[in-house]
Amino acid sequence: MTKIYDFKALTSKGKELDFKDFEGRVLLIVNTASKCGLTPQFEGLEKLNRQYRDQGLTVIGFPCNQFANQDPGSDSEIEGFCQLNYGVTFQMMKKVDVNGSEAHPVFKYLKEQTRSMLFGSRIKWNFTKFLISRDGETVKRYAPTTTPGKLEADIRQMLGLQ
Repeated sequence: MTKIYDFKALTSKGKELDFKDFEGRVLLIVNTASKCGLTPQFEGLEKLNRQYRDQGLTVIGFPCNQFANQDPGSDSEIEGFCQLNYGVTFQMMKKVDVNGSEAHPVFKYLKEQTRSMLFGSRIKWNFTKFLISRDGETVKRYAPTTTPGKLEADIRQMLGLQ
């Protein structure tokens, strides 16, 4: 059976990131955009990152320009924007597609794991969030409008802090 740990992706600097390196950690994977009404969520994502990374949380942002061209910059421009405006220290990845035939395999997998009547198989907008348990088995999906702070109880539970 495929798990998140079977995938690889490129960081914003073009280095290969092997998800196998995250075995035993809780992952929060988000498709992001720097020119979206939801862009201020970077602040909440960074807060979660700082608060829980030492307990085993890894936050990973995948920029995506598929929704109203809200992330048109280069990978380095996007990363710089996130660091300058929101103090982002979590891993930003190379820009990807999350829907369609060119969707990154990580997002094909995440969508398949969370397919439901509510979500269907498509990502509807920027800042869709996926929370993956330490064993890579449980994947929870959150709507773009669900603020990062609303994930805290689930993160704490997956980290074994409750």
